[in-house]
Amino acid sequence: MLHSGVPATPGPRVIVSIILPVHNAEQWLDECLQSVLQQDFEGTMELSIFNDASKDKSMTIIEKWKVKLEGSGILVVIGGHDSPSPRGVGYSKNQAIAQSSGSYLCFLDSDDVMMPQRVRLQHEAAVQHPTSIIGCQVRRDPPNSTERYTRWINQLASNQLLTQVFTSHGPTVIMPTWFCSRAWFSHVGPFDEGGQGVPEDLLFFYENLRKGGGIFRVDHSLLLYRYHLHAATHSVLETTIWTHRVHFLEEQALPRWASFTIWNAGKQGRRLYRSLTAASQHKVVAFCDVDENKIRKGFYCYEDTQATGALSS
Repeated sequence: MLHSGVPATPGPRVIVSIILPVHNAEQWLDECLQSVLQQDFEGTMELSIFNDASKDKSMTIIEKWKVKLEGSGILVVIGGHDSPSPRGVGYSKNQAIAQSSGSYLCFLDSDDVMMPQRVRLQHEAAVQHPTSIIGCQVRRDPPNSTERYTRWINQLASNQLLTQVFTSHGPTVIMPTWFCSRAWFSHVGPFDEGGQGVPEDLLFFYENLRKGGGIFRVDHSLLLYRYHLHAATHSVLETTIWTHRVHFLEEQALPRWASFTIWNAGKQGRRLYRSLTAASQHKVVAFCDVDENKIRKGFYCYEDTQATGALSS
């Protein structure tokens, strides 16, 4: 059964809605909701929670915090369903957005913790960049987990947020840090509701770019970003992400090029070549590498077609 969330009482116009999908998050919810309470944003805030068939004590914790949050002037809207199985992150986010009313949307995962200035600083950025996805820097928990990935998240230059779209394994500003206007979300979205195994964040990110949207990162660490084995991101296969990446590359970049070189004469370069359509394969003039052993081979023959790669350089 689906339970639609509605605000308990009418109030002033909501500026920011915090969008919080929840599924069996009892071990993290107290810290997460405490961080909502501690926001220093002075405008009107609303917390929109959608419970995606949690079977643990998540709802008990949410009801406890609803009293505290509303006592501090933060409106709380709760929706959800009690079906035997969850319907997925994309569905839950869409439902939380639909039941909310804020002019801006701040996305929050139930296992993460916001720094007190997050809503304020990202709202300021969103006002200045109304057709952009706004991200921020993060602090990882545990601190030593995914060190290279965390550096990449935090240190990309502003121009690299766009130039690395085609080489990264996901959005160049990560989903748990997203903030945008409701108007822009409505123009780009909603999220794909395919459920487990669907990279709904990457698909939305690509659609944002297709529709001329920007990417902006607030260069402050505004989120404690948890790493654990139960995170939804682990349900998305690398091969699924690869397929979407190659499709986006062929759609957005390759039509403008008469020819191009693949930088990598190893497994990844050959994999990219094999993943391309025949029309795109014919545009490849060379594989480029610095490995002398690979260069010494001289050419690459793709056995399943009559086309061959040109000499490496």
